[in-house]
Amino acid sequence: MSSNEGLLMKVLGGFYYVECDNQIYECKARGSFRKSGNSPLVGDRVKISVQKEGFASLDEILPRKNKLKRPPLANIDILVIVCSTVSPSPNYAVIDKMTAAAINSNMQPVIVISKDDIESGEKVADIYKNAGFEVFCTSPLKSDEAERLKALLMGKTSAFTGNSGVGKSTLLNMLFPNLSLATGEISDKLGRGRHTTRAVELFNLDGCYIADTPGFSTVDLQRYEIIDKDELQYCFPEFKEYLGECMFTSCSHTCEKGCRVLQALADGDIEKTRHNSYVAMYNEVKDIKKWQLKK
Repeated sequence: MSSNEGLLMKVLGGFYYVECDNQIYECKARGSFRKSGNSPLVGDRVKISVQKEGFASLDEILPRKNKLKRPPLANIDILVIVCSTVSPSPNYAVIDKMTAAAINSNMQPVIVISKDDIESGEKVADIYKNAGFEVFCTSPLKSDEAERLKALLMGKTSAFTGNSGVGKSTLLNMLFPNLSLATGEISDKLGRGRHTTRAVELFNLDGCYIADTPGFSTVDLQRYEIIDKDELQYCFPEFKEYLGECMFTSCSHTCEKGCRVLQALADGDIEKTRHNSYVAMYNEVKDIKKWQLKK
């Protein structure tokens, strides 16, 4: 029997599929996971034992750097937030919740603005570039932007989110043509219909891992990833240089006299849409206790 470290690629029907030494092992998990309530998640680094006859067991979950409740994923490096210039138009409040949730979960948020060929995404891009984010404006005509994004994803594990109609699937197929082939082969083998919810799965593509997360929309992050009011200020990178300079140490940066963040807003150094989102998010969570967030 040998013990090896691998990457959990898929969970399906009580089996765990682990990539290890350039092959996939079908594993059963030890019962101790069910007792502890800490189930293995796609994206987990794990230790497995492989018997001589080929049977494999998942023995240990290695420490995680982050996890999402829904979709159930662990160790995501980059969260790609896809929005479109039109049909639907950008919803700044939603995008800002996504970037904050990513930062709070120790992920790098990346903004991709699609349909730039129909209407320019420059205005939206400027807002997020000024806030300190990596931003890409994509369209079928902009292969250079797609290549620049692909270069950023190399060697990382990434998940893509975006509401229906923003072109998330089109973007993924443009970046990774082999991804549609891989997901299609899986669907054919399992006899899945078009409207059947698929399992979360990682694909090893061209030197990076991409999470296939069917149905993963911005609604999931808004519902499940709630940020404590004291941590929220750190989830807006453009606030960083002003924190600690307010008149009051307990400043919420929403309406107080002597607030350095509000001064930066008045000076045009912080975008109004971004601060509006911060205030709305703060008001949503200001009465929630820390112990309630841990449920």
